[in-house]
Order: sequence, then structure tokens, then C-alpha cells
Amino acid sequence: MQPVPYFAFRDFPAGLEMQVQQALLAAVAGKQYVLGPQVQAFENEFAAYIGGGAVVGVGNGYDALVIALKASGVGAGDEVIVPVNTFIATINAVLQVGAKPVLAEPDIYTYNLTAESTAKHITPKTKAVIAVHLYGQVCAMEPLQQLAQESNLLLLEDAAQAHGATYKDQFAGSLGHGAAFSFYPTKNLGALGDAGAVVTPDAAKADFARKYRNYGEAQKYNSEQIGINSRLDELQAAVLRVKLQQLQAMNAERQRLAQVYLRELKQVGDFILPFSAPDCGHVYHIFNIRTKHRGQLQAWLREQGIATAIHYPVVHLQQAYATLGYKQGDFPVAEELANTSLSLPLFPGLTAAEQERVITAIKAFFRDSL
Repeated sequence: MQPVPYFAFRDFPAGLEMQVQQALLAAVAGKQYVLGPQVQAFENEFAAYIGGGAVVGVGNGYDALVIALKASGVGAGDEVIVPVNTFIATINAVLQVGAKPVLAEPDIYTYNLTAESTAKHITPKTKAVIAVHLYGQVCAMEPLQQLAQESNLLLLEDAAQAHGATYKDQFAGSLGHGAAFSFYPTKNLGALGDAGAVVTPDAAKADFARKYRNYGEAQKYNSEQIGINSRLDELQAAVLRVKLQQLQAMNAERQRLAQVYLRELKQVGDFILPFSAPDCGHVYHIFNIRTKHRGQLQAWLREQGIATAIHYPVVHLQQAYATLGYKQGDFPVAEELANTSLSLPLFPGLTAAEQERVITAIKAFFRDSL
């Protein structure tokens, strides 16, 4: 019996792979390989899709976070509140611009940052808040927007896992003062390598980002500011243009697969299944469950040829962040999530037979192995 992968690149919807290959050949034939027409077209099309602001294509999602912070004027001496249960890129980006990441507990049900937990960490040094739309579910943004306005804070979105997700009918990326997207290949909207984008409704910030990604140049050899080399690749932009047209269909398939899990795994063992909060759309970049038997279940599934993943180990206890001064017990919610969370296979193209194998194996574990 073939293994069930945690993630695999499948031709979904049917014919997408051929369309991608044709787009790559057309981009190669165009012979403009850096900041050419494909990048400009994707920026315009993604901006139209999101429905607000300008899109600036950059080299990867991490650079998008850094540039979004820099464009917003975040730097040395500033504090930035971020959820403790995020991928390290969010925290590293804050450190990269010279600011201090201040970690906050997530909500126990949605795993997302809330206005309530954010408010506890606001000081005179707080400059910004980064709302991470974890696993594909948008944060409850209205309370965060109100808090940011009352406290005169920047509200930025880390939308790396939430392409196409909505909050009250507005797309992730259009809900704050700026946003960062990753188009890493496994994302809901994925390129064939590293790629990212900064989104901002502010024309001056967009202008800063365009220059900063290209050595700080407004035009060749005309350096108006210090910058870096982080340009969205022309070939990747061509791929993203094709996949953007199918993003809704791919997200709908993720949501359909998620509903199968939610229906079939309800009241199985001690499972805690994903919870979708009112108005907070979920596109299931990751289908994360919780169980106190996480290690045993993961080993059992591995024996059955079923791959899983763990998102994420605790950040505040890792050696790289020892200088932040956090210790065991500082974030009991995040620590509990880190010890019990397991991500199940879910991706466009996962077959009914594969998903049934996952479900059957999980039920058998709780029936026969405990």
C-alpha cells in the first residue's frame, strides 16, 4: 500500500500543471527575467484579488515581513507584539529590523492572537502588533483594529498561511496597515520556489518597498536609500499568476477535506478539532488537531504509512531566543499547544481513499492501542 504523504504536489485542479509549464515557457520566451511584465502583472492581479492596497513582490515571505516593518518605520528601540506560537520568521523579522519582539499568548480555541492578550503587553515603547493568521484562519481583526487605533499602534498582518481567507468578507492582507505574504511552494498560493509580497494601502510605503527590494534604487544606478536584493522572480510571478486564478478552487477543496475530518473525527478519543470563530474565515493551510497522546498517535500513523507534522515547537524556550528572557511556564497555553498539536494530511489532490486511511487509522488507534 502506498504511503499517505503529509503534503504532495498534485495536478489539482486537473490541468493546472500543464498551465504552469506553459506559463514558464512563455516567460522564458519573453526574455525579461528581472522585474519584468510578469511581476508587474502579478502585483496588479493580486492587489485586485485582495481588494485593497498595492502589492510589491519580493524574494520570500521573511523578506516581506522585514520590509513591511521597515516601511512602517519600525526599528531600534521599538517593541513589536507577536504571538508566541508562530513560525520563527515572524520573530526573526522583528529582530532583523532592530526591534524587540514581545511575545503574547494565543487564544486557546483559535490559536490566534487576540486584542485581549495583546493589550496586556502594550508599553510606551510598543510600535506595532503583528497579527499572524495561523493555520489559515484569520484573526478576529475588528477588536485588534480598535485596540491599534486607541493605542496609536501599527497593525500588520502575517498572512503567510491565509491566502484567500476572509474576515467579514474582507481578504487577509487588506485588514491592517500592511501585510506580508509568503508564496513558498506548499502555501495555499505557492510558487515553485521562494517568493513573497508586501501589501500596503499606503503609497509612500509601497514606494519605499519597491526601492528597498532593489538595492534602494528608484531607477538603475540612482540610489535613493539603502536597500537589499529581494526581488520577486519573473518566472515565479508567471507561476503565481496561473495559480491565483485557481486559488478559490484550491481553497474550496481544502475546506471540503477539512469538513470530512471534522465530521468523521468528531468525538474520537480525546481529539480537539480545529475551531472556526465567527466571521474568521479558515482556508486550512494546516489541519491541526490536539491530543495528549500526540507522540503515540504520530508513531502509530507512521507505522501505517501515514505522514504527519508538528506545528510548532515552543519558540520562547529555544536557545536562539534565550536573550528575550522567557522561561518555562511563561506561556502555558502555547506550551500546551506545542505538546499536543499534530497536523494531519490535507492538500488539494488528497484522494478520498487516502483520507479514509487516515481516518480509519486514527479511529483504530483510539479503539485498539490505548
